[in-house]
Amino acid sequence: MIILDSVLNWWIKKRIHQIELFVRYPHDVQGELFKKLIAMARDTEWGKKYDYKSIENADEYRQRVPLSSYEDLKPSIDRMRKGEQNILWPEDITWFAKSSGTTSNKSKFIPVSPSALEECHYKGGKDLLAIYLNLYPDSGFFEGKSLVMGGSRNITEISNIEYIEGDLSAILMHNLPMWAQYKRTPSLSIALMDEWENKLELMAESTIDHDVTSISGVPSWMLVLLRKILKKSGKDDLSEVWPNLEVFFHGGVNFEPYRTQFEHMISSPKMVYSDNYNASEGFFAIQDQRNSNELLLMLDYGIWYEFLPVAELMNGNDKTLLLHEVKPGVNYAIIISTNAGLWRYMIGDTIMFTNTDPYRIRITGRVKNFINAVGEELIIDNAEKALITACTKTGALVSEYTAGPLFKDNSVAHQWLVEFETPPSDMEFFQETFDNALKSLNSDYEAKRYHSLVLKPPIIEVMPVGTFYNWMKNRNKLGGQNKVPRLANDRKYLDEILQLL
Repeated sequence: MIILDSVLNWWIKKRIHQIELFVRYPHDVQGELFKKLIAMARDTEWGKKYDYKSIENADEYRQRVPLSSYEDLKPSIDRMRKGEQNILWPEDITWFAKSSGTTSNKSKFIPVSPSALEECHYKGGKDLLAIYLNLYPDSGFFEGKSLVMGGSRNITEISNIEYIEGDLSAILMHNLPMWAQYKRTPSLSIALMDEWENKLELMAESTIDHDVTSISGVPSWMLVLLRKILKKSGKDDLSEVWPNLEVFFHGGVNFEPYRTQFEHMISSPKMVYSDNYNASEGFFAIQDQRNSNELLLMLDYGIWYEFLPVAELMNGNDKTLLLHEVKPGVNYAIIISTNAGLWRYMIGDTIMFTNTDPYRIRITGRVKNFINAVGEELIIDNAEKALITACTKTGALVSEYTAGPLFKDNSVAHQWLVEFETPPSDMEFFQETFDNALKSLNSDYEAKRYHSLVLKPPIIEVMPVGTFYNWMKNRNKLGGQNKVPRLANDRKYLDEILQLL
């Protein structure tokens, strides 16, 4: 243990020093990274198309290379998934992270290059731990096991080469070094199962007797697992099951709606909740202060950043800002160029800088309206198509609607306020059809609705005729370009409308 402590102490101090350097010289670090990315990709198909060899600075790059959505890059990514290489990035890419869908696709498949795996995702995980241990030097993290909730993955073979597609967490687990595999629980055979009900049952059984010191995952799924463990153990408090549990590394959704539930479940005063911002496209930011909801933007992970003010985006302006041009308190859409070949890629998230010395952020939402209470990322296109399906099958006609999350009795559902021009003859069948249509359109919604473990069935409230007209009138939003907001990730609109009844 003395040798291990010495090695860990050296490693932590080394990385904290490197973090302090990019905090001190953020623009130099990003500038050098930009040059490296352009040089690396100059001979790829994409690099030749936009003549990366002649690009000398960020201004030329932004003028020459268009902003990209997943739909823009999808043809190239589809070719890569079939085994073609050197299209977006010079390294062979055999891993693709399955992510939430777009308006035209149920799922996205984000390329994960060897550089992105090592210099971004794994580096982010190591930094998460280094920062935590630096903040809490008396931690007993390494004295027990780390419980990590992972997704599933599929392996296909093309010309004797394995191509892996799955949740990012599954790809990371698949490639973990031996020492990291030894410290984590449960076994890979359980962690990578794709049948969630059996998986959760086996995870509970196989981890309940371990000395778990840390847990990692999305809060919504972690709650389901922890409740199973408490039920199996016969305990009321997780501190009785794992007395040395000290930290929950969480991300993916806003933690605040879940905090009280976790605090009721884990009474230990030493328990720490550590936030981070990572996605299939990259690892972006880490909470680097105690008791703070601000995240330090990590600038040396092979990701070059641009920022587009959301207000400008909504006006059709695509002129981006570089890091040195941003200001606190402004809502920005994030644009990234990465060491996996995502060029000027708009990931759809919006952030706000809370500080520019150092650069700290908080996540403010998505570029478009959505519901993401438990990681389902429901978008308007999903809702419109599902309503059409339900109306077609029941003979109904919807005139207006809006929806948002409903947190009640330790459960989560979507509440839909719907005004019908022609109501369905069978409301129960309408609701079932609508729910099933959403599942078919959105893989994340489908996963969260699985056996109602995380997300309960949608609750549809029929509104009297004229409800939305009166609400818009009260808001001085009648006529012109004013529209009823369809989806929101809070209850502001729902509560306003319900108060009118």
